[in-house]
Amino acid sequence: MKRLGTLDASWLAVESEDTPMHVGNLQIFSLPEGAPETFLRDMVSRMKEADDVAPPWGYKLAWSGFLGRLVSPAWKIDKDIDLDYHVRHSALPRPGGERELGILVSRLHSNPLDFSRPLWECHVIEGLENNRFALYTKMHHSMIDGISGVRLMQRVLTTDPERTKMPPPWTVRPERRRGSKTDKEASVPAAVSQAMDALKLQADMAPRLWQAGNRLVHSVRHPEDGLTAPFTGPVSLLNHRVTGQRRFATQHYQLDRLKALAHQSGGSLNDIVLYLCGTALRRFLLEQGQLPDIPLTAGIPVNIRPADDQGTGTQISFMIASLATDEADPLNRLQQIKTSTRRAKEHLQKLPKSALTQYTMLLMSPYILQLMSGLGGRMRPVFNVTISNVPGPERTLYYEGAKLEAMYPVSLIAHGGALNITCLSYAGSLNFGYTGCRDTLPSMQKLAVYTGEALDELESLILPPKPRKTRTKKPAAK
Repeated sequence: MKRLGTLDASWLAVESEDTPMHVGNLQIFSLPEGAPETFLRDMVSRMKEADDVAPPWGYKLAWSGFLGRLVSPAWKIDKDIDLDYHVRHSALPRPGGERELGILVSRLHSNPLDFSRPLWECHVIEGLENNRFALYTKMHHSMIDGISGVRLMQRVLTTDPERTKMPPPWTVRPERRRGSKTDKEASVPAAVSQAMDALKLQADMAPRLWQAGNRLVHSVRHPEDGLTAPFTGPVSLLNHRVTGQRRFATQHYQLDRLKALAHQSGGSLNDIVLYLCGTALRRFLLEQGQLPDIPLTAGIPVNIRPADDQGTGTQISFMIASLATDEADPLNRLQQIKTSTRRAKEHLQKLPKSALTQYTMLLMSPYILQLMSGLGGRMRPVFNVTISNVPGPERTLYYEGAKLEAMYPVSLIAHGGALNITCLSYAGSLNFGYTGCRDTLPSMQKLAVYTGEALDELESLILPPKPRKTRTKKPAAK
């Protein structure tokens, strides 16, 4: 058996009927030229025949009951995995558009995973217009985070459009970086050993963590310092109780457009993403008559996984930044966001890498405790909305000759946070996935539209106007 780390186990502890803790990935492919009508049926059959299931796909909980998930969560290998259950073939009414696909993915993402089985499902969806199909895969957050999920799905794809007879994702083992330690035994001595190591590390890091905590407290008393602390955002429309049903919407833009704005404004790509999301949220809440007087805050996961580590599990830290939604002027809003993210990065960078996991738990423990105690959505939120930016593959990829056209992240939400916006880059584009509570945010799809209009507006404000093409007059005919 393999024990779960503290952060991974926390996602199991807060699982409930209204807050399933799985994350997903939606990939849209175009069928290869000349593909037979049975292309997808044959592909699904081959997928189900591949019974060499690799970790983490073959892991299931050693004790699937609530106490087992809460007290001593550990993975064991499912030696009799049922791929007919995990791999499913669906179809949209032809010709299915993005709206119909979004409705289906919303429904699939609302369904919790079966804790008595390995915690994943893969859905092949045919019937998408323009000769396309989709692959929606979901996996529990205790098994995977956004970065490792993208890498895991990417490793099965190829840059060769001619390659066929490719393995399905669950047969490809994640690579571990050299020198990384693995914990294969969930034993009492192993637990004691890890606890002693953790205690020693916490003792060594205690002064640095104390200083970091003091800086956060100081920023609450002195907001002019620019560092956004937990619990400083308002209680907004986004921060009430949620139900189990989800809505999902997508949007994508060319990366060059966003990078040009980042360069022109002296900010980062993440600053532009936060500006677009904050501007869309400001308009959305204004229309509802629900815009708070103080700015919304964003919880932003930060990858701390080494670049050469292909492992799964959760390896993220966290920072909180202002979205300046109280600022009416777009350029002032952008400047305030840039200042807030710069201070948050400086705060995080003062900590040694060995202390980042402890700091993440320090920062996230109020959020986890809110969910476990039932106080989530009943008190002031730790932050208002989660916004992530996950780097994806830069080159065009294929599966069985089918070209991958786009990838969209499908995220989780919880009580007190009815909206999650996650971006994923792929082959020169940035793909936005909006995951929201169906009942709390009934018009969530508008956010995708407003994000695009915010991008157009910012370009008109800060980019130099494009020169007009002058027409040369043709000489008059004699």
